[in-house]
Amino acid sequence: MTTADASLLAEAQDLLARVRLPGRHDVAAALRTTDGTLYTGVHVEGSCRRSSICAEGVALGTARAAGHDLAEVQAVVSVQVKPVDRFRIIAPCGVCRELISDYAPDARVWLTRPADDAVVVYRALDLLPEKTVRRW
Repeated sequence: MTTADASLLAEAQDLLARVRLPGRHDVAAALRTTDGTLYTGVHVEGSCRRSSICAEGVALGTARAAGHDLAEVQAVVSVQVKPVDRFRIIAPCGVCRELISDYAPDARVWLTRPADDAVVVYRALDLLPEKTVRRW
């Protein structure tokens, strides 16, 4: 992980440490754009699962609201506290993989590989083999 990526991870961890409410706000995400700007988001759990909003989507929306073209997203990392009191880098869910790859297909996405718990990085589009590329 580069120094910039370590800072991105620290930003996500700091956010989650400040706002985490178990069962309501369990995941935080941070992204970096090509100019080095960082944006964050926190998971917002709804009483009906379908109404929940993932941290990655919140971070992407925040970046767009600030005027960034989402194609400028360079790196994304998401964290969760699991097991108890231990930050863990997690993979985006399937919906967030679609969302990130729709807007920033070349972004680097950090995740923990399930087979051996190694922290690895993938190009967003590579997280979805055979994905149909959306033409806007």
